[in-house]
Parts: sequence; C-alpha cells; structure tokens
Amino acid sequence: MLKPSYPYYLAGRPVAANTDLEVTDKYTGEVATRVAVADSAAIEQGIAAAADSADAMRRMPPYQRREILDHCVGRFRERFDELAMSLCIEAGKPIKDSRGEVTRLIDTFRIAAEESVRMTGEVMNLEISPRARGYRGMWKRVPIGPCSFISPFNFPLNLAAHKIAPAIAVGCPFVLKPASRTPIGALMIGEILAETDLPAGAFSILPCSRDGADLFTTDDRLKLLSFTGSPDVGWRLKSKAGKKKVVLELGGNAACIVDQDSDLNDVVERLVIGAFYQSGQSCIGVQRIIVHESIYEVLRDRLVAATKRLVAGDPKDEDTFVGPMISESEAARLDGWIQTAVAAGGKLLCGGGRTGSMLEATLLEDVPAQQDICTQEAFGPVAVLSRFSSFDEALDRVNDSVFGLQAGIFTRDLYKMQKAWDELDVGGVVVGDIPSWRVDNMPYGGVKDSGLGREGIRFAMEDMTEIRNLVIRTPL
Repeated sequence: MLKPSYPYYLAGRPVAANTDLEVTDKYTGEVATRVAVADSAAIEQGIAAAADSADAMRRMPPYQRREILDHCVGRFRERFDELAMSLCIEAGKPIKDSRGEVTRLIDTFRIAAEESVRMTGEVMNLEISPRARGYRGMWKRVPIGPCSFISPFNFPLNLAAHKIAPAIAVGCPFVLKPASRTPIGALMIGEILAETDLPAGAFSILPCSRDGADLFTTDDRLKLLSFTGSPDVGWRLKSKAGKKKVVLELGGNAACIVDQDSDLNDVVERLVIGAFYQSGQSCIGVQRIIVHESIYEVLRDRLVAATKRLVAGDPKDEDTFVGPMISESEAARLDGWIQTAVAAGGKLLCGGGRTGSMLEATLLEDVPAQQDICTQEAFGPVAVLSRFSSFDEALDRVNDSVFGLQAGIFTRDLYKMQKAWDELDVGGVVVGDIPSWRVDNMPYGGVKDSGLGREGIRFAMEDMTEIRNLVIRTPL
C-alpha cells in the first residue's frame, strides 16, 4: 500500500514542504495518499542546483554512472511488488499491466547501465584534398548540460525512466515534473536515487502546477527539454523553449493493417491487447483497424467476440483486463466521441457503456472518416474498423492522419513489408504485430504532430549530448 504522504525531491533530498496534492485511487475515487507540491521558489532552487552540479556530473567517470544505475536496478527488483501496486492505485492500471511496467522500468535502467560505458566517438581521416594534408581529426560526445523533463500519467514509471536513466548515463543533471495525477512512481525513483552517490543537486523531482511547468521550459540554464504528453501542450512548450533543444513524444491515432494472408487467430489476440490494454491509454494503442475486404466479416466477428470476453473492473483483481480511465472527465469526453460517431452513421459493434471513469471496451465500424474518433487521439478503450481492397489504399489510409507515431502491418508478403516501411509517414513500422509494441532499447518516436526526436536509451543519450570535435595538424 501507499504511504500516507510523499515528499518531493529537491537537489537530491526529500522535502516534505506540504501535503497539498491529493492522489486518488483511480478505481474507487478515494484519496490514496498526499504529495508535496513544489512552488516557484523550489523549482528555481532545483534548476539552480542542476546548473551548479553540471561540472561534477560531467566529470563523473562512466563506471560510477553505471554503478548508480545498477544500484537502481537492484532496488527496483527488491521493491517490485510495491512499485506495481503503486501503479495499480495511482494510475488505475490492471495489476498484470502494472507488473509489466515495473519489468520495463528495470529493463530501461539496465540498458542505460550497459550503455553508460559505451558512449564513444570516432577517428576521422581529414586528408580529403591537398589542403588538408597533415591534418587528422576525432570527435567525442559530451553532456549537453542541465535537462528539464516533463512526464505523463499513463506510464508513470517507465516514461520517467526513459528520461532519467539516459541523463544519468551521459552525466546530465536534471529537474523532472511528473504528472500530477500519477506522481508516486517518479517519487519512488527519486527515493532510490537519493541512496546513491550522485553529486549534490544532480536531480530534483518536483510535482507542481501547470503554471510551474513554464519554469521547466523557459529557463536558459536548462539546455534540453524532453516532454511526453499531449500535442497541444507539447507544441506550446516548444514555442516557449527559447534556444534549448526540445524532444517531444506526443500523441497518435495508431493504425493497424490486416492483410488477407494473416493468421486471424493470432491477429485477434494481438488486436485485443493493442486496443484495450491499460484501458487504451497509450499513444500507440490500436485505434484504427484497416482490414482487407476478403476477411473483414470473419475478423470483425471474432474480434467482437474476443472483446466481449474481456473482464472489466477493479485493477487490483488478477483477472481484470480493462480498468478505469485516468478520470471521469476523460471517460466522459471519449464517451461523447463514441455517441457522436454513432449519431453520424457509425455502427456500434460492442461496448459503448460508461459508469463513472469505467468505459466499456468499444468497437465501431462504418464511422465517417472526419469524426474525432478517427482523426484525433482517442486515448481510451475504443477502436474503429474499416475495409480496404488494395494495399496501396490501406497505406494511404494510414498516412491520412496528422499523427505519425507507429503503424502495425499483418502480412506475410515481403514486398508489402518493404513498401510499408518505405511509404508510411511514421516513426516506426511493426510487421506481424500491433503498433503498440515497444521494447526499451529501440528508437521510439514520431513525425508530424506526434513529435520530434527519439527515445530508446542510446538515442536519448545522443539527444542529451553534443559532439565536440578535435583537429590536429602535423607540420610537414
């Protein structure tokens, strides 16, 4: 169970400044714990501490960074059940999904520990013309400096980890704002980081208001802003970020193409997971299912039957697959989109009911393409089916979106796989599986309104470093 209250972490130390932030159990709606909220003075102190510790972090040898990350891995394993239950309570994430996220947290820090001693450069031959005779060059990567991180509610542990772990691996101090609805996971990471030999001031984890987040964005002492969240907020923060580098992991309305040669039993099993795991609250959750016309009816009927078998309810129950959405207001918003789509001519295949923050797993078909449920990010347990007759048509349908995060393709045709990889305007193409699949060492991110830059430890480390060149002249 959760503690009665949690401090924030300012310059590496716990500060129980207040208990102003109530964190609710997302299933019962009851207050589960209270968290200290940072004011503008605390945020200023955190940024100043990060700036002051930048030199010490930069000078920390790679083996010491690895030891710190390894310590975290060990402590996460020891506190596995506690971390999983905190997720289950603060995020409403079914307990099986919560355990999966803790596993990914461990993976993310473990990968960062391995990569922390692999940050290398290159020796270059500069003698490309007579004027460069006698010159040689080499380059290395150096930490960019203090970083600012803002993490979302849907993966409170692992998406914070994808910012924290690479920062430690390269030697960047940081300040982190966790989502106000789900701050506990990040604070538990802070509790474990406070046990390590990180330099004084190297990290601050500060729950705060949205207004406070502006300080994470505008301060020139911060050299990189990494934000994961909604597109509207992300692009607005980018416009305020000034000269600093910005990495944005934003939204999506991920599509999955199911071609006529697919194994339907396998496809149905994967689509159910992609569309409805953790109540569809994933930016790469399956939202648009585009099915070849020759198998459409069979796949639709099997998918509807499988969806109806899903168990919804208390996320602490081992059998629960669909838990609550993050809030009643979010469930009501998506419920409204579903009802509007049906009123516009869409057909409700299953689901569509709502009780408070619990929204039934919902499938729709024949929805007009301009409806919000098709064009915007649903971020909930709903998916829309449609037919295609040619593979080119299906690719065009995937690309007909302002988003471009990941796409899934079920096909056994090598040439179609290659064409999808060549032509889909997305950050990643997953063949033989759902777009919701991600492993934590791969480059992950989107194009168009889905963001800028890539996460995945090695790729985040590149964003958190700069190339420093060295040229040596040998007199002839």
